[in-house]
Amino acid sequence: MHCDDLGPASLGLFSEEDLQQPAHIQVLGPQSRVLRGFALPWVEHLLPQLERVLEQAPFRHMVTPGGFSMSVGLSSCGQLGWTTDPSGYRYSPVDPQSSRPWPAMPEVFRQLAQAAADAAGFTGFSPDSCLINCYRPGAKMSLHQDKNERDYRAPIVSLSLGLPAIFLFGGQQRSDKSQRVPLLHGDVVVWGGVDRLRFHGVMPIKEGTHALLGQQRINLTFRQAGAGQEFERKTRSAGQRPND
Repeated sequence: MHCDDLGPASLGLFSEEDLQQPAHIQVLGPQSRVLRGFALPWVEHLLPQLERVLEQAPFRHMVTPGGFSMSVGLSSCGQLGWTTDPSGYRYSPVDPQSSRPWPAMPEVFRQLAQAAADAAGFTGFSPDSCLINCYRPGAKMSLHQDKNERDYRAPIVSLSLGLPAIFLFGGQQRSDKSQRVPLLHGDVVVWGGVDRLRFHGVMPIKEGTHALLGQQRINLTFRQAGAGQEFERKTRSAGQRPND
């Protein structure tokens, strides 16, 4: 499974290194967590579904309003997909490349996203959009806030697969210092509440080959992008591009 070449031959069992990654929770902020190794038990069932989605909506390099082609390959599934073109950034129910609705979100995707949100302290998360990004070595994502969603009360749930990445997790202002957070295959980052609008990005992916996914990192980011659906936080703390 690759950004430009998808096929079943690359699917396989977990690598020994992945299975040895210890599962634990890393605190990034008052309402932001890294769930280390959380998705590893799901990957075997998730990857075939991901391949089916990408057969219907292949990766493409979208053009920003400034006229630049993004280094990251993008796709989506769910009721809404994220798009960008010279007219701006937005969510749309239609894939502009095929003029058809985006592929339905597989149930295993939804279950994983909800389980991760719950583990991070958010209940009732109901994602209606999954953004799928493919990073080849050298690809990156600049610092941004996720502000295209209608309801900021819902968290962001972001799954990393394949090559390692350095996730930048900043503050409420672009100029705030960013934490550099290593992400490995199977890690899930969840942020919401007071941390929902923190700037974040991804440093350029380093050269390497992952035992399962080869020379790429695939990132699935789950959003509640449409009309606000109610949910509650289990824990309360005192106190523009939607990709990562």
